[in-house]
Amino acid sequence: MRKIAKIMGGAALLSALPMMAWGQDAPTLESLAANDAFVFNTLLFLIGGFLVMWMAAGFAMLEAGLVRTKNVSMQCLKNISLYSVAGLMFWVVGYNLMYGGGTFFGTISVMSFTPEDAATGYSSYSDWFFQMVFCATTASIVSGTVAERIKFWPFIIFTVFLTGIIYPIVGSWEWGGGYLDSKWGFSDFAGSTLVHSTGGWAALIGAIILRARKGKYVDGKVNPIPGSNMPLATLGVFILWLGWFGFNGASQLAMGTIADSDSIAKIFVNTNMAAVAGVLVAIIYTQLRYKKIDLTMALNGALAGLVAITAEPLTPSVPAALLIGGAGSLLACLTVPLLDKLKIDDVVGAIPVHLVAGIFGTLIVPATNGDASFVGQLVGVIMVGVFVSVVSAIIWTALKVIMGIRVSDEEEYDGLDSHEVGIASYPEFVNG
Repeated sequence: MRKIAKIMGGAALLSALPMMAWGQDAPTLESLAANDAFVFNTLLFLIGGFLVMWMAAGFAMLEAGLVRTKNVSMQCLKNISLYSVAGLMFWVVGYNLMYGGGTFFGTISVMSFTPEDAATGYSSYSDWFFQMVFCATTASIVSGTVAERIKFWPFIIFTVFLTGIIYPIVGSWEWGGGYLDSKWGFSDFAGSTLVHSTGGWAALIGAIILRARKGKYVDGKVNPIPGSNMPLATLGVFILWLGWFGFNGASQLAMGTIADSDSIAKIFVNTNMAAVAGVLVAIIYTQLRYKKIDLTMALNGALAGLVAITAEPLTPSVPAALLIGGAGSLLACLTVPLLDKLKIDDVVGAIPVHLVAGIFGTLIVPATNGDASFVGQLVGVIMVGVFVSVVSAIIWTALKVIMGIRVSDEEEYDGLDSHEVGIASYPEFVNG
């Protein structure tokens, strides 16, 4: 430790020599500390940002593995497109709508980047990038639920509204210092509700309006429709698991002190253990319930555990993180047959994972964080649910009336790859 301190002290002295040689004042310890904090905070945003960006690949691989062979190219196209749309919309209007101040939303204006200044604590470019990839995550949740029967362009238009307006307004209520934060003390560390439940509500409304895939529910029976590639889906979950360390860890928003660095490390551990518990609970549950272990439930169990811990990954102990992740996974497992009873067709299980586990994770925050209240958390969950559901219903319905959102029966039977994309992911299986 002393050696490192000497090296850092020597580096600071060397950096000060040019200014001293020109007769300028030597930098103070405070200014050096501010510069160091700026560098480390910016680095945290950038590392966390590219890890969350990598989650876009995880969603793409998970969805590609859980849809049928004839729809894989469409899912890949939707995922790279929604990420691009989110990036554009969050620059055009989303960021300032989310962080522009105000009780219910900020300003409608294009994002402008401020010059570097140690006093701000981080680069505005790094902050925008980190917040933008969260926005894209919200849209990825919707993509998997409505797969295999939605037209490409209506989905993209909905994504424009979701990433440019719906998500930024919801985010402003808490992270922008808006209504939920100032009036109710609502707490959502990294977005169990603001990101995951927002995407979950939008997906639920879309699935209801879009209706189930042909052949999913016939004569009161549920007909399972297997995915095309379980190894690919498994890879997708591991990618998402990795990206979640950036999602939760970098939401500490600072890495310039020992305390912040230690908090980030604790967040990493709690995030990992919640996912571990999610997998194990799903494995045990499916073994007991169905007499066979369901791989897709195990994969979604990991994600449900991650979603549940996202609302508060810092304050829980490791045992508490295990309980939160395991409970989130169990709730997701129990929700799957409930959706089938209601004939709501969720292709990848995003509603149980992101909506249900997200709500649970948000409501359980006061159990470990004394600064949050159950009433405040409940108000936040309800307010976000009502707003996102109503606005999503209006947009989905308008798209259905104006241009139609569902492909024809023939196109659904043949697969969207051949009719909407024109390129099959596995031509030897489709045409062989």
